[in-house]
Amino acid sequence: MLRIGLLTSGGDCQALNATMRGVVKGLANNVKDLEVYGFMNGYKGLIYSDYRMLSAKDFSGILTQGGTILGTSRQPFKLMRTPDANGLDKVEAMKHTYHKLLLDCLVILGGNGTQKTANLLREEGLNIIHLPKTIDNDIYGTDMTFGFYSAVNIASDAIDCIHTTASSHQRVFIVEVMGHKVGWLTLYAGIASGADVILIPEIPYDIEKVCEAINRRKERGSGFTILAVAEGAIAKEDAALPKKELKKRQEEIAKKYPSVSYKIAEEIEAKTGMEIRVTVPGHMQRGGSPCPYDRVLSTRLGSEAAQLILDKQYGYMVGMVNGKVKKIPLGECAGKLKTVDPNAQEVLQAKRMGISFGD
Repeated sequence: MLRIGLLTSGGDCQALNATMRGVVKGLANNVKDLEVYGFMNGYKGLIYSDYRMLSAKDFSGILTQGGTILGTSRQPFKLMRTPDANGLDKVEAMKHTYHKLLLDCLVILGGNGTQKTANLLREEGLNIIHLPKTIDNDIYGTDMTFGFYSAVNIASDAIDCIHTTASSHQRVFIVEVMGHKVGWLTLYAGIASGADVILIPEIPYDIEKVCEAINRRKERGSGFTILAVAEGAIAKEDAALPKKELKKRQEEIAKKYPSVSYKIAEEIEAKTGMEIRVTVPGHMQRGGSPCPYDRVLSTRLGSEAAQLILDKQYGYMVGMVNGKVKKIPLGECAGKLKTVDPNAQEVLQAKRMGISFGD
């Protein structure tokens, strides 16, 4: 008898169900006796022993279904060693649930914070496999995360739709794309949809340079400009501040503006006199059906995770490296962030095309 657990943690994305399906189908077709336990709402289900046994029927028809059939929640890694309101040791509780169910392996789907807790459980002696989920594509050790391209499609569609109204009204439009710490999503969506300016956290912007790009387009006869701005875009002067001063500065900005895009809009309007409009697709970028690329990626990652379990190889993240599915030791990738290199090919090629990054 092979017993595995599944849980999805952190923000949802489009291909969680497809990936779980890949794991279970990869196992079910190769072992005679299989029990699958699904933990509800992320690590909470593991901590408080909230689970249900899943059957083959649960994984039928979910390849194209967004979200997660198990539910999810955010459980900050830094609080995992802190007892809950009733004094419960969360780590010991998770270990107890795992051993109570006699699990052979726990498969954890999630992003950076989820991965750090997965590695913690590995260090505590549990058999763990991690699958890299995030629309931000910021997990170290894998070239691609599932959910990323689906979100790129949605963000690109939003920017595409803005183009017609921007050109009709000759206005400057800012489309705010998800991404607090990294700019992969904004970079790819911006390039894919022909944005004129792309602002990402890794390349602090100079508002004067941004306005120069807008005025340059105006002088060439283009009365409108599209800016793709990441949630975490930061001005050069703010990026130069020490951590404590930066935190205080960000708190001040948050009190005055709903997000950084509104701050940028106000500054551009003051310097150019042009009308600025801000559009925020928000959580739409996490929703809907996974794109075909993500369905294939999820199936491949899930299948490879199943093979690792069959081979009793635990303590790995399953990722994509140079077009091939690879196993990466959790201890080597947990806690690390994959950011956009300001000199990455994508950035340099975009600049060659005339896209401004505000630097």
